[in-house]
Amino acid sequence: MMLRAADFFVSPRGFRRLATILGSAVFLFFLLFPTTNVPAFDLADRVYKTTLTNGIRLLVLERDVSPTVSFYIRHRAGAVNEDAGRTGAAHMLEHMMFKGTTTIGTKDFETENRLRLQIEEIRTALKETIAKEGEDSENARLLYERLKDLQEKKNSLIVSNEIDRIYRERGGVDLNAATGYELTSYMVSLPSNALEIWARVESDRLLNPVFREFLPERDVVMEERRQTVHSRPDQQLMELFLGTVFHAHPYGRPIIGWSEDIARLDPAYIRWFFNTYYRPTNMVITIVGDVSTPEVVSLVTLYFGPLTDRREEGALPRYITPEPPQQGERRSNLLSDANPRIIMGFRKPSSFLPEDYVFDVIDAILSRGRSSRLYRTLVTEKKLASNVFTINGLPGDLYENLFVAGADPLEGVSLLDLETAIYTELERLKSEPVSKRELEKAKNQIRSDFFRGMDSNKKLAALLSYYEAIMGDYRYIATYLDHIETIDPEDIKNAASAYFVKRNRTVALLEREERP
Repeated sequence: MMLRAADFFVSPRGFRRLATILGSAVFLFFLLFPTTNVPAFDLADRVYKTTLTNGIRLLVLERDVSPTVSFYIRHRAGAVNEDAGRTGAAHMLEHMMFKGTTTIGTKDFETENRLRLQIEEIRTALKETIAKEGEDSENARLLYERLKDLQEKKNSLIVSNEIDRIYRERGGVDLNAATGYELTSYMVSLPSNALEIWARVESDRLLNPVFREFLPERDVVMEERRQTVHSRPDQQLMELFLGTVFHAHPYGRPIIGWSEDIARLDPAYIRWFFNTYYRPTNMVITIVGDVSTPEVVSLVTLYFGPLTDRREEGALPRYITPEPPQQGERRSNLLSDANPRIIMGFRKPSSFLPEDYVFDVIDAILSRGRSSRLYRTLVTEKKLASNVFTINGLPGDLYENLFVAGADPLEGVSLLDLETAIYTELERLKSEPVSKRELEKAKNQIRSDFFRGMDSNKKLAALLSYYEAIMGDYRYIATYLDHIETIDPEDIKNAASAYFVKRNRTVALLEREERP
């Protein structure tokens, strides 16, 4: 399993192939701790892991190559946890977590909060008045004026983007967040002397969040959807494709949410989602850089230790419906004036199972580099496509997912011809054993991607936190290349034969609309 091609999604969770995971222990040690005459040992031995009494898992990796440190906080909470009709809640919560706390983002919280309560009362009264007397009634007009006056007073007390300002003034970079199907992540990199500042800000965000400016921010998210989906046919095609594959499982819903659902999101549900899923036992904190582990443990315990489980008492656990078995090929079409594209996907086991390693190798064989099979055949030799790609593990890791192949046809090339050419290459994997040379090349590419993906505190923190949160143990990365090395031609042939079949296939076509 690798971090996937999240460029298809609103909130990317990683690079296309950030890190195909551990290789030579000797090489890795030199990469992390440049020096000479040092013993070789595993990265796993350099990571300190502890669990706070409230259930938060903490990973620390000391790496003093520069006086900086990168922080990742992962919450096991994402789009799969949303209720039907509430899509986009996880992403909306991510936005609201930047709106400050009872002490950050406000000039006078007590007054601000009092005004907020008054505004909610006026809104309720306004809805009732409109229902009884109409929007143009005198009473409705007076309530509108009162509401506007209270909002102006409240807004005058809000200090926008104060979290960003606090970090920037202390040399912070890469302040960001990302929502996925299974995780929501918050990250920043800072000078080493800002460790306690980070602990104070981030723990305060979790202990005392204030979801300010909810309605304006909801409008921001609506506009984000218009810009990233409605105006982009490739994103519309991906939404259509995933919805065609997943009828029951929430992988079939967009992370950013459906427009109608976003418009109905309210602070009460976002607060419930926060209390239910941003709980300590769902959290992983990872800190990589020029730090002292005892100091980190002490500060994290001090600031994050008071976090408690705030779920409603007696609340039943949410059940995520598995996708029923597929009984035949599924197809969907999107008409647009954009350039055509084809996407096809084959259902496969989750990233916890051995097949995932095999499909990582197949991924490399088919589309990694200009000498890969699909690029060489479809782009270079047959001149059918301008671009080809494959992705293993779309759209998530925890549940049954997809191996995806796709391409953009050259002008004058039909999607049917391109589709047939892709099938031909997939069939080859079933009938012709992959040569030793080609297999070794694919494994070398996977290995080199790992080395290129481990050259910074930020990337290391991203990887360690991701696998700890998703797989339950960051040490998954320590054996990854060992598993890749065991893959042989028969494994590839068996996986292709079992999964690259018509009844297991979903195809989505972006077709150019012919206008009169």
